[in-house]
Amino acid sequence: MSPLELALSCPKAELHLHIEGSLEPELAFALAARNGIDFPYASVEALRAAYDFADLQSFLDLYYACADVLRTEADFHDLMLAYLRRAREDQIIHAEVFFDPQTHTARGIPFETVLRGLRAGAEAARSEWGMSTQLIMSFLRHLSEEDAFATLEQAMPFIDQIDGFGLDSSERGHPPSKFERVFARCRELGKPVVAHAGEEGPPAYIYEALDLLKVGRIDHGVRASEDPALMQRLAREGMPLTVCPLSNVRLRVFADMRQHSLPALLAQGLVVTLNSDDPAYFGGYLGANIRAVHAAFGFDAPTWQTLIANSFRASFVSAAQRAAWIAQVDAHFASA
Repeated sequence: MSPLELALSCPKAELHLHIEGSLEPELAFALAARNGIDFPYASVEALRAAYDFADLQSFLDLYYACADVLRTEADFHDLMLAYLRRAREDQIIHAEVFFDPQTHTARGIPFETVLRGLRAGAEAARSEWGMSTQLIMSFLRHLSEEDAFATLEQAMPFIDQIDGFGLDSSERGHPPSKFERVFARCRELGKPVVAHAGEEGPPAYIYEALDLLKVGRIDHGVRASEDPALMQRLAREGMPLTVCPLSNVRLRVFADMRQHSLPALLAQGLVVTLNSDDPAYFGGYLGANIRAVHAAFGFDAPTWQTLIANSFRASFVSAAQRAAWIAQVDAHFASA
């Protein structure tokens, strides 16, 4: 098999996936009809035509509008199961999935409705296909830290069903330091913490995520390439970056894939993983990201083996489970 075929067919994990961002237009229209919602787009085609973003904020405006069709536990179940079904086609066997409760509680949807629906969808995928899923509850950084604390309080009765905490939404003007206290509380709960940093925000935001939030992973982190000392630190500490190539190009962090910092990150020995971010909006799931990266850079088999092994190496499962999955990756590439 070619390096690309090996990468596409290998078991893998996805660590940077926003479940609300996997809402395909067809499902959005189906849920709008089921819930009697007057959807502001005339057709699936009209909605897809709106997926032309100038920047992160223009994407988020549409993202929040579409999320309004999610109302019931069944809606969240169907959303999760639809993503996991599609992920299975890309040989994903483990997914660590972001969800944004504030997007829904602000609309009057109870926290429990969101969580129960997502958990039920994940359980259906585990039962049917043996897929492994973890849920990472993310705080919206354009809102206040007080709002984040209030959301954390809502989550406390269900804390055993939440596998970690994250920070997402508009990066510009909302540094990680804004959430230092709430992340300290999350760490006290014994849960892993991660944060989006260094996508549209500067390398300084990556430093804040490391030093103030004390994260276990950096989501995106692609602008670390602008700071050689930061690159050295990330490599030295083995700090994973959950990179989302098609998303970065679609949101114009890079003008095209050939300008992406991915090769520079790999050359410095960083623990880089590939992910799809918000695949319904950004032109593709993980397999499409792999194809786009390969078309731009033509990575050899050992590079793909490293990237896919990193997806398990950076996961929040047990050391024994990580080792078992990495052994599967090694065996897959050795069999070629």
